[in-house]
Amino acid sequence: MTSPATIDTVLTAVDQGLDQSLERLFHLLRIKSISTDPAYASECRKAAGWLAGELDALGFSASARPTPGHPVVVAHGPEQAGPHVLFYAHYDVQPVDPLNLWDTDPFEPQIREKDGRKVIVARGASDDKGQMLTFIEACRAWKAATGSLPIRISMMLEGEEESGGKNLPPFMAEHAEELKADIALVCDTDMWDRQTPSITTMLRGLVADEIEITAANKDLHSGMFGNAARNPNQVLAEIIASLRAPDGSVTLPGFYDDVAEISPDLKAQWAGLGFDEKAFLGEAGLSVPAGEQDRSVLEMLWARPTCEINGMIGGYTGDGFKTVIPAKASAKISFRLVSGQDPDKIRKAFRAHVESMIPPDCSVKFTPHGGSPAITVPADGEHLRRALKGLSDEWNKPAVITGSGGSIPVAGDFKRILGLDTLLIGFAHVDDQIHSPNEKYDLESFHRGIRSWVRVLGALAQ
Repeated sequence: MTSPATIDTVLTAVDQGLDQSLERLFHLLRIKSISTDPAYASECRKAAGWLAGELDALGFSASARPTPGHPVVVAHGPEQAGPHVLFYAHYDVQPVDPLNLWDTDPFEPQIREKDGRKVIVARGASDDKGQMLTFIEACRAWKAATGSLPIRISMMLEGEEESGGKNLPPFMAEHAEELKADIALVCDTDMWDRQTPSITTMLRGLVADEIEITAANKDLHSGMFGNAARNPNQVLAEIIASLRAPDGSVTLPGFYDDVAEISPDLKAQWAGLGFDEKAFLGEAGLSVPAGEQDRSVLEMLWARPTCEINGMIGGYTGDGFKTVIPAKASAKISFRLVSGQDPDKIRKAFRAHVESMIPPDCSVKFTPHGGSPAITVPADGEHLRRALKGLSDEWNKPAVITGSGGSIPVAGDFKRILGLDTLLIGFAHVDDQIHSPNEKYDLESFHRGIRSWVRVLGALAQ
């Protein structure tokens, strides 16, 4: 049992060691671990080696494991009572282009003032080095204050998240026995607002498909062949228009068969978050929600599946005008899925729908671009309940359960390969400018993120 006095002792260690924690973060931020550019492969190995060394010095059995790409750092703490957690983060970062839009060197971190707050500015400050070190520094504080960790902790730190992460799933499958745990923890998400911590428990899945419609064996003159020749652009437009009903719903047969309604309690909690739908759309220059008309915008984003047209190509698209009937037309279409929906079933339904609309003299070719199921953590789970309490204690405000309209593939991999539910707990903010010039992480996010993990680990140990 972890007492309140013990928690206070560890939190004091966090506060007293903050300057040293920042020094370690700055050291890691100076390593140019850009995973997508082969020129920085040695920097990725350097970051992995540094992390393995730091964790080894903390009493973990840690090593940087080779993969066909960049290393995966795996670390195991000593056996302890209570749950066994597997923490995931990534040490790689996005490229810094365009460099001229940075106010300072992206790999020379600085603390600056922004809107009255102190922020850490550097590539990777928020995504994900700063977030990752909040957890590692919490472990350090536990060791410094008590001599041990409160529960058994393993870590898996990836070096290819920003470049597709294709080597992580086979690595996890190969080492599945070693990576067994009770729950996965991920620190790569946002708080609800600057003073309200949150745990993301719902991630939408994804199905992406590309279709190519072919008619004639070459582009045709629209004056010589107009009316007589089938136009793939017209066929494609009709298919795309058929995917949504006027009320915003998706029309594929069986699309909603496996979609469950969220609970009244969760719906009420979301309604109480103070989300400003008009402001949310207004920031993008929009004003009218386009999805299912009987749903709130948060429901549309977090709890309802969607169909989006991501790209369309057909015919002449250059300057000026060319009167042509194209031989081919294509579109890239994605479906965001919610818990219960089968990606294979949705892909088959989509393809069957398209094939039913292909007229004579036309053919269709499909190219898949990935698919993954949605992830939902049970709202009544014991680990979730304890983690929410730990966050609420630190921020003196009830932590909230949120969803995400996006997809985080590693959470799906944890479930599919290791059978683990994932708690996504992060301290970033929507204005952190991740992937953009002048990326930042609030100093408060770093400091109180460490303190939050101290409390969460303590709560899990109860």
